[in-house]
Amino acid sequence: MLIPSIDLMGGKIVQLVQGERKALEFDNFEEWIARFSSYPLVQLIDLDAAMGTGDNRVLVKQLTHRLPCQVGGGIRSLETAKAMLASGARRVIFGSTLVREGKINCPFAEAGASALGREKLVFAVDSRQGRVAIRGWQQLTELTPRAMITALEPWCGAFLYTHIDGEGLMQGISMEVVRELRAATSRQLIVAGGITSSDEVDQLSAMSVDAVVGMAIYANRMQV
Repeated sequence: MLIPSIDLMGGKIVQLVQGERKALEFDNFEEWIARFSSYPLVQLIDLDAAMGTGDNRVLVKQLTHRLPCQVGGGIRSLETAKAMLASGARRVIFGSTLVREGKINCPFAEAGASALGREKLVFAVDSRQGRVAIRGWQQLTELTPRAMITALEPWCGAFLYTHIDGEGLMQGISMEVVRELRAATSRQLIVAGGITSSDEVDQLSAMSVDAVVGMAIYANRMQV
């Protein structure tokens, strides 16, 4: 399954390269809503909230009322997650809160599953140079993606793996890395980071892996 992504920053849709340099920017929301409306799931990320520089909550609420979204970015408490679900999000994405003092935060994951229901939770595992990155990808930990997935599997409905090294570069994603992670979990596995072609999406689908695509769509490399 192809999952289109909408990344928000400063009230606009943006695409960043490796989470740092802004490459594209759009404010024609109606066009993208229309193009994504036929998809069963859209990924909506509030980058300002993820980076702690503000938020786009009003926009997020508007979009979740019009598109079937899993929402992430700055969701660091169960209260915020509950509010997102109440405002129309289909699922919420937890990321940085899953790591505490350099260790995997299993108690938070368990509490989230108990309070919200496992199927409402997507756990983000973002990797730079083989290590998990948190806080809007600004802080690198010593944890590996596979260790995170293995430890957290009991408490989520899906994992979202982002290969930061390839994010926004449109150079493809490492199928070897994806295969390793697919073998580590029976949960839904969604991957992102450099996916450029329908062929890649098909290869991932053959492994029972879903693909989040952003840059290739907004740069007209893939048609939706």
